[in-house]
Amino acid sequence: MDVFLLILQVVLVLGVLIFFHEFGHFLASLALGIPVDEFGFGFPPRLAKLGEWKGTEITLNWIPFGAFVRPHGEDEDDVEGGMASAPAWKRLLIALAGPAMNFLIGVILLIVLYTALGTPISDQAMISEISKNSPADVAGLQIGDIILSINGEPMETITEVGQTTSENAGSEITVTVDRDGVTLDYTLVPRVNPPAGEGSMGVGLSNPLAPTPFFEAVGYAFQSTGYVVKETLLLPGRLITGTVDLAVARPVGYKGIFDIYSQAVEMDQDSNIATAESLPIYTISIIANISLALGITNLLPIPALDGGRILFTLPELLFKKRIPQEWENTVNTISFVLLLALMVFITILDFTHPVVLP
Repeated sequence: MDVFLLILQVVLVLGVLIFFHEFGHFLASLALGIPVDEFGFGFPPRLAKLGEWKGTEITLNWIPFGAFVRPHGEDEDDVEGGMASAPAWKRLLIALAGPAMNFLIGVILLIVLYTALGTPISDQAMISEISKNSPADVAGLQIGDIILSINGEPMETITEVGQTTSENAGSEITVTVDRDGVTLDYTLVPRVNPPAGEGSMGVGLSNPLAPTPFFEAVGYAFQSTGYVVKETLLLPGRLITGTVDLAVARPVGYKGIFDIYSQAVEMDQDSNIATAESLPIYTISIIANISLALGITNLLPIPALDGGRILFTLPELLFKKRIPQEWENTVNTISFVLLLALMVFITILDFTHPVVLP
């Protein structure tokens, strides 16, 4: 795929994920009665005002490292009806809404993924390979045919097909198959001494796949989400004990995300994996994991991130003592600058040590 198109895809994917993150904050603010002054793509200074919706300015900003919402009175606790003057529980819910939206998007994508992967239909035998010049090839059987019967005897498992063809080696048999809903009959003579690895008919068999039932896919999606969260929480300890290589576990920036995404696209293009639905499963998996990573990262107790804002609400919630707004603003500003510097450093690492999928 053209590099420009890949870059455009990554920009759109990240833009959508970040949009939904900020949209979560936006919806929570409005639901709790706190107006939103601005919904910005990128960080200030402002480049242009794109429009206005329900009293909220939609803006495009110069620093291309994400997006933000600016609730009314966000950093001023003396503004009546503003976010900073709102009760701690409201500020907590607004901070949680962004990561929650990322988790929701991640789970939805994983549901789509597991539905597409499908589950084997154990009582059907499907032709998945045909050896060249084999009896099956000469007779006209095709990959994807589902074997219904042999000599009128119903076939329900791969084992039954193998046994029946072996028992009739050297004799003509009639193989009845289902091809895209049409029943067809083929005659052939299974080989007595077939080439190694080919079998009497010269076919490879597998179970066809049906889309995974919705609730089963939901269960798999939540299991995967729980696994990602657990592994993330255990990662610091594994780094300390040396059980995980720092080079493998390091964070990635936009360049690293592009590398991972492009590798996933290439894997989808080269993949021969059979699935119930024809979807780019590797790409969907990467997007789902990026969304989950955004949710987890934003919950870290670091000032300027949602987790930092949550941290500042805890003394008020637990002990009825609020940290002065001036202190919170100062800490958030310093942390924001440090995070930008960290992002630059990570981006440099992405160029000097490109990320490679295992």
